[in-house]
Amino acid sequence: MDLIPKDDFLKKKNDEEIVRKTAGQVIKDFSLFGLDIDFPVNIHMAYDELFDQLTLVIEKLLRNNQSRLYSLLYAIDISEKSINKGAREMGDLPLQETITHLILERELKKVLTREHFRNANPSE
Repeated sequence: MDLIPKDDFLKKKNDEEIVRKTAGQVIKDFSLFGLDIDFPVNIHMAYDELFDQLTLVIEKLLRNNQSRLYSLLYAIDISEKSINKGAREMGDLPLQETITHLILERELKKVLTREHFRNANPSE
């Protein structure tokens, strides 16, 4: 999984509609594993709110239930190889923050892919 270019990522994480859809995707995917994530209260701070919430959940899973974490990451489509690459590229971040960033990036990519194909075929 390639990282989104930083400029593109920064633009998209500030687009309210994309942020709403990304938050919805995160909430949906985490709920499949019984993990509650609250929709951000302030849409202008949504990325930061989501990041903070997810980081706490990931940290807890790393300490207490790594198999559940790996199942979640598999379902979101984040491989061990992606985590290792992300850890190298974001070496100054703690592991839980690296994983959180990868999750948000992957969920954003899902939303952007859906948007791309929805816009490419407006008859759907």
